[in-house]
Amino acid sequence: MMDTFFVDLHIHIGRDWNGKPVKITGSKSLTLSNIFEEATNRKGLDMVGVIDAQAPAVQEEMQDLIDRGQAVELKEGGVRYQDTVLLLGSEIEVYDAACSGPIHVLSYFPTLDRMKAFTAWLSMKMKNVNLSSQRFYGTARELQQYVKEQEGIFIPAHVFTPFKSLYGKGVKQTLREVLDPDKIDAIELGLSADTEMADGIGELEPYTYVTNSDAHSLGKLAREYQRMALKALNFEELRMALHKREGRKVLTNYGMSPAMGKYHQTVCAECLFSVEVSASRCEQCGSKKIVKGVKDRVEELKSSTQMKERPPYIYQVPLSSLPGVGTRTYEKLIDAFGTEMAIIHEVSREDLKTVIPEQVAERIMAMRNGTLTIEAGGGGRYGRIQ
Repeated sequence: MMDTFFVDLHIHIGRDWNGKPVKITGSKSLTLSNIFEEATNRKGLDMVGVIDAQAPAVQEEMQDLIDRGQAVELKEGGVRYQDTVLLLGSEIEVYDAACSGPIHVLSYFPTLDRMKAFTAWLSMKMKNVNLSSQRFYGTARELQQYVKEQEGIFIPAHVFTPFKSLYGKGVKQTLREVLDPDKIDAIELGLSADTEMADGIGELEPYTYVTNSDAHSLGKLAREYQRMALKALNFEELRMALHKREGRKVLTNYGMSPAMGKYHQTVCAECLFSVEVSASRCEQCGSKKIVKGVKDRVEELKSSTQMKERPPYIYQVPLSSLPGVGTRTYEKLIDAFGTEMAIIHEVSREDLKTVIPEQVAERIMAMRNGTLTIEAGGGGRYGRIQ
């Protein structure tokens, strides 16, 4: 029988269990053990992907949790901790002759042994496997070939962000110029785009879209996520869902409105004044430093006007970012109802109002229904909820 699960496949490790940095810009509290605890007991995520698992110290901590019986490696792939299954992934930067700029991609493997073998292979093609998102000295297709030979999953990461993504650079490039289209399992939209924007690019039509948090701190887990139909929580079920096999599939994508993204509009890099994409200088301050917004970049790349049949995309923000939900209110909600997923998706309006003011309860209901009003961001400044 099919069931539904909440899934976030892009979470960084800030520090390993020795206190050394993995994702340098990640929070010190973003450790493997803390991710397990946060995902299970506060966020209510059923499946998470840790994409710095190529770091040997992260693997050592995972092995220790397994050896002590706190986690269990699954035969079908993945590691279970309490109610959450973790997938072992790695974010890699590729920049070969086919790329017009550095591109980030995600690779996932079913077992700890496969990930350890990947680390050994990467150590011959990367300067420092201990750190996140490092440059791969080889071709993107070479990396794809390895991942597929090891029965892994390959996903281009946050494909519309202006920096380090497939469509982010000013030079127009197609997916086929850089990657083998037959060795891609899904496309990660990232915080800068939604389904409607992505569907303007015809070459993305065959792929499932995933929406993930790219979390650099514990609070950002489930900033974006998806609800999936699976028969069980494991690596192989995820693979089937990404390829829409035998009823497994993404049911709903949840994420921030692209207008919330800090690179949504084209703006002056100096004063953040909104400018036309064709402008040579800012009419507000005169600067020539213009940051092209994702919205305008997608318009440049647009090759299709036909909307595909896709899961609904519901605009949300992290619960703690909702106006009126400060630290004290957030903790009251968690104490009363258990997890963010329960609060956002299940708890009735009436029950919410027994714990928080009616106005805040109505904002949660608006978020549930995807009807929040957004002021657009750009030039490195995030959008805001009005």
